[in-house]
Formats: sequence, structure tokens, C-alpha cells
Amino acid sequence: MSLRGKGALVTGSSNGLGLAMATALAQAGCDIVLHGLEAPHAMVESCETLAQRCDVRVSYVQADLTEVAGVDALMDAALARLGTLDVLVNNAVVRHFAGIDAFPLERWQEALAVNLTAAFRAIQRALPGMRERGFGRVFNMTSVYGSRAVANRVDYVTTKTALIGMTRSVALETLKHGITCNAICPGSVLTPNIDGRINELMQARELDRDAAVRAFLEGKQPTGELIEAAHVGELVVFLCGPAAAHITGATMPIEGGWLAG
Repeated sequence: MSLRGKGALVTGSSNGLGLAMATALAQAGCDIVLHGLEAPHAMVESCETLAQRCDVRVSYVQADLTEVAGVDALMDAALARLGTLDVLVNNAVVRHFAGIDAFPLERWQEALAVNLTAAFRAIQRALPGMRERGFGRVFNMTSVYGSRAVANRVDYVTTKTALIGMTRSVALETLKHGITCNAICPGSVLTPNIDGRINELMQARELDRDAAVRAFLEGKQPTGELIEAAHVGELVVFLCGPAAAHITGATMPIEGGWLAG
């Protein structure tokens, strides 16, 4: 499937899962705008490598999404660089670990801003052009914790749950416009962050890698295997294609059976 000529913005894509999804879209032919908090000079090599490998245009925008002005600046830059914004992946996220009694109010407000309001505003800005062209794909990155709670992560659980509701509302409001809006629901994905935590577990418990992965996933993914970030990207690409034209308002799990138990 080719998405040649389409433009995609993936928030929170300077590394990890966001970059993997951006890479999959670039491999399918999309021009890409990456986003993060890193200084632009730190992303030059990543942009050039991806552009040359996939023969697409790739640029990077540094933007703080804690304020609506930052979201608007990102959207203005993405629209200017891409010409058309056809695929929007709301992936940027913050999280804080604490029980609700001790949870800092400023961290709660930050999570609402980055995880939820930024996605709302980005969708709000993207939809007019998508409606005009009769094509659009919007993805909100939720999580297993959007459907199942866990202690000491109230900001993450709350915002990921709310994103599912937002996804359904956007899907209903964009029917018959050639636009779909879906939530992607990953479990534990092999990213640099997770890889580092696996390595720490190996050292702390003197485990080999396979045993450390199984210990890390105990009580979570019944497969006992981490999700490949590239596979999440491939799911996004599929959902951009004609076979997925009638998949909208869905929560698409890729979590090794975690939610089945």
C-alpha cells in the first residue's frame, strides 16, 4: 500500500514508539513531521536518515504541548511544511507515579494538557483540511490502562481512558467525510525506555534477558513477549489504507492478550 504524497504528523516522535510509527508511515510514502522537546540540531541526523531511506520529506518541530499556544505553533509549522496534513497521530504523553493523596496538582494539570487537551486541539486544527480533501486518518494513542486501572498512575489512567471517549466522538462527527478516528491500544512495547528497565531487572535479579522479560511482563501480557514497536507502526499504516475505510471509533488492541484475561 502506498501513501505517497500524504502528509503525517506524529507527536512525541523524537524516539521510541512515536519514531517507530513515523518510520512506518515514511516507508509507506508519507512526508513526515516529527515532534518532541529536543533541540532541532539534535534531530538533524534522524530526519536526514529517515528522509534518505524512504525518499520522503522529513522535518522536525520542537514544541511544548503544555500550552495551547504550543500546540497551535506545532500545527502551523506542520501544515506549512507538509502542505496537507492527512494523518495525525496523537502520541505525546507525560506521566507521573504517585498515589492520589500525594499526587502533585501541577503534574495532574500537565497530564491533562499534554495527554488530552493537546490531542483535542490538534484534531480541531486538522479536521477542516481533512474534510475539504475528503480524506483523513486520526489516531489517538491510548493504552491497556485506558481500559484497566492500576494504582499510583491516576493521571495516565484517566487521560488514556478519556482519549477513548474523544476517539468515539470524533469518529461520529466525521462519518461520510472520508475521515476515520481510531485509538491504538498497545501493551508493553519494546522501546528504549522499556529496554533500559529490562536491563536493570537483569542486573538486579541476575537474570538472562528472556527471564527478565517474563518477569517484567508477569501479570500483564499473557504471551510473555514485548510488542515490537515496528508492529504498532504497521497497524497504523494498515488503518490508513482502503481496507480500513470503515474502521472508525475503534480501540485497536495490540497487547498480547492482556485485556482478554
